[in-house]
Amino acid sequence: MSALRVAVVGCSHGQLDAMYATIEHMNTMDPERPIQLLLCCGDFQSFRNETDMHCMACPDKYKELGVFHEYYTGAKVAPVLTIFIGGNHEASNYLQDLYYGGYVAPNIFYLGSAGVVNVNGVRIAGLSGIYKPHDFTFGHHESYPYDQSTMRSIYHVREFQVYQLGHLKKRESPIDIMLSHDWPRGIERYGRTDVLLRKKSFLRDEIARGEFGSPPNEFLLHSLRPKHWFSGHMHVKFAAIVRHSDEAMTKFLALDKCLPHRDFMQVTDIAPSSPFRGSDDGSVTLSMDKDWLAVLRATHHIASSVRLRPRVPEDDMAIEDADIAWVDTRLAEIAATSPDRASNPLAWIRPFELTAPPAYSAPSQLPVVGNPQTDALLALLKLPHVVTVPYVPVGAPPADPNAIELDDIEEVAAPVAVVEDPNALDIDDL
Repeated sequence: MSALRVAVVGCSHGQLDAMYATIEHMNTMDPERPIQLLLCCGDFQSFRNETDMHCMACPDKYKELGVFHEYYTGAKVAPVLTIFIGGNHEASNYLQDLYYGGYVAPNIFYLGSAGVVNVNGVRIAGLSGIYKPHDFTFGHHESYPYDQSTMRSIYHVREFQVYQLGHLKKRESPIDIMLSHDWPRGIERYGRTDVLLRKKSFLRDEIARGEFGSPPNEFLLHSLRPKHWFSGHMHVKFAAIVRHSDEAMTKFLALDKCLPHRDFMQVTDIAPSSPFRGSDDGSVTLSMDKDWLAVLRATHHIASSVRLRPRVPEDDMAIEDADIAWVDTRLAEIAATSPDRASNPLAWIRPFELTAPPAYSAPSQLPVVGNPQTDALLALLKLPHVVTVPYVPVGAPPADPNAIELDDIEEVAAPVAVVEDPNALDIDDL
């Protein structure tokens, strides 16, 4: 199995044209080893229209529509498969509709609030958002239209997401790549802290108190032990190596935001941990992760759409062989009725489609429309909507929430900081 050529970007801030131009330049310099995959560590800003733009937590005078809407409509197409996680400056309404992940545009995939996928045998996990302790134990209670509070709390990491990812620690397949926006707490101890402080001196007191970084990310770092961990958020390049044992270590790398003369992109070759029979043309294939599908199904009864703390169990986190067997059976059922999935039952459940009017045609307010990719994934797992809503095309009457196809669902238990620059660090969000 050949290694996957991967480019990683810190904070994208909507600069898709610049990122893809940089990749094109790198491919020109090394045509024998073209980049096959782009990973983005948050603040992607997938604005389809002005409504999406105003769902980002940022003063209006600093909001710019950017160019993503051109990729959304197909006027431009991402030249390389792009996978991103959410940060703290996002089109939160669009990403909420794709809570479990999905294509936001052709060839551009959102990993979800938490998620795992496979690309040519490379296993990629991610956790969107940033850690804020006062929201960590809440349910996903936010809904569109957001107020000034929920526009921020919606991107705060929740205990439930970390609990889900924690289930992966006992599975045989390792995590090759972990993506997060903010850094694991204490990661600076494994690299050149002095160099970091010369660039970001305001972190000195926080580091001295042992409070810099995300405690949930620290937990996942030492429990999942991914081979690589990439982050953004701090707008600085920083590398570290965490040695978990003689056999296991994590190579950590944080990168800057996408601006000229900044260290915002790194290219590396990553060998796959899982068997994969690729094509001879070097193309890449994104597939769902079987273990993650089992985790989603096994934990769905804990999901909450209210502020009240979900009852996240304190016992050890694990999924069983029976959970995987159920997923195998269900994938086989779907493949039997969809011949195009026979060769790859784990192919993403549904292709991208437009769900909201693009820029310059959207009304000032849009209803919560959901996303058909989310509907399809929940149907695959025979689960009801809890933190998401069924897809309703713009202009269509809303569906009756009580009209649920029971045959397809298994029984389940049921003050603002001012930011002066959208690309500058929000101290309240560090």
